[in-house]
Amino acid sequence: MAKAKAEMESADWQVTATTIRCDMVDDLVTIMVDKDWSTRCVWYNRHKGESLENKRQKFGKSIRFKIERCTGPECSYVTNYRDKLMQEESGGK
Repeated sequence: MAKAKAEMESADWQVTATTIRCDMVDDLVTIMVDKDWSTRCVWYNRHKGESLENKRQKFGKSIRFKIERCTGPECSYVTNYRDKLMQEESGGK
């Protein structure tokens, strides 16, 4: 989970999410942002968050290739979505 930006007050909502196509893993991913501005990528949590041994047993070759390309919680898709929401929440465009 990416760390929240401490300088911004909590949002007026509990959680928001969006689903996008991630070019890194060539798949649809859901990005979630909590009211404290912490973020998570559901694809990352499901696939890359597991232990290496579990990945070898559970996923096929094509998914393992995608896992290697995933940049994790600090991915630009995740941080850009959070930053966009922060800007909207603060009244900016």
